[in-house]
Amino acid sequence: MGLRTYIIRRLLFIIPTILGVCLLIFAVVQILPVERRVMLFIEDVKMIGAKQQIIEIYGLNQPAYVQFVKWMGELLRGNLGWSEVANSAVLPAILDRVPATAEIVIFCAPIIILVGITLGTISAVHRDRPLDHATRTLSIMGTSLPSFWIGIVLLAVFYGGLGWFPPFRFGNEVLLYITSPGTPWRRYTGLMTVDALLNGQLWIFLDSLRHLVLPVVVLTLIQTALIVRVMRSSMLESLGKGYITAAMAKGLTQKEVINKHARRNALIPVVTISGLLIAGMLTGLIITETVFDFPGIGSFAAQAAIRLDIAAVLGYALLSAIVFVVANLIVDVMYAYIDPRIRLG
Repeated sequence: MGLRTYIIRRLLFIIPTILGVCLLIFAVVQILPVERRVMLFIEDVKMIGAKQQIIEIYGLNQPAYVQFVKWMGELLRGNLGWSEVANSAVLPAILDRVPATAEIVIFCAPIIILVGITLGTISAVHRDRPLDHATRTLSIMGTSLPSFWIGIVLLAVFYGGLGWFPPFRFGNEVLLYITSPGTPWRRYTGLMTVDALLNGQLWIFLDSLRHLVLPVVVLTLIQTALIVRVMRSSMLESLGKGYITAAMAKGLTQKEVINKHARRNALIPVVTISGLLIAGMLTGLIITETVFDFPGIGSFAAQAAIRLDIAAVLGYALLSAIVFVVANLIVDVMYAYIDPRIRLG
């Protein structure tokens, strides 16, 4: 089976998967009282008082299969309901917060993956030596320490004590500048660092970087530990294979054996973990964003859950499911690229 055929087959598999996710979410919705389900169909705040009218219009008193068809029709139109937390429709509220979360992920994901692969490889090559013990100790600490505790400690030291890296996404000066009438600020991507450069405002770029430091550090410390442990285990397995012994017997240097043979095969489980890790971060860093008051998807989902904003919570759940389905597709394609034998499965 060629790579193109494999990709097409995986793309077609996404359709029933997403449909199944929608069916599961709809089943959860059916548990809710009708009065709460009304919020899933409201697009205009003026309609909130007309609950009985909405119940009749959208058939919320009809059989479940009829409601499911109508709900799917609303989803295809992009109507995920009305969010009481954002005081707007759910979809625009979520899309407005995606760039904030994506900006953190863009800065920390490459660091997590590259550092994790490098340290995992070094740890495996120097097995049971001081360097290996040190790396394993750090990875266990990173996995064990709660992210909210690390975040609070870093805030206390670097913001409360030193005043270097404040919370939130940008400072008050930036907020005043971009919201003032007549200011030549244009939103291109929603990413503050990118938009600052595109608008030629270096001081806003530096301010945004300063606010990103602590969230990126917290995520890097925690998530890198997982990549290190998976990479070390996978590398040790690869180094014990017969083809590694044969390669060394042919006179290849240790560097060539590790880089060209052992590490390539060891990357397959790391690709899985990395793909799911990035997908998990993109769907919202609930604890990290809450601790640093960062206005991303995670903090929005936390506020929605606290205030029982059902429409927003379900919209977040649907977004998360779609992101993970797409992430699995990308991981499968990368599998097929790294190891062509997978295409024949």
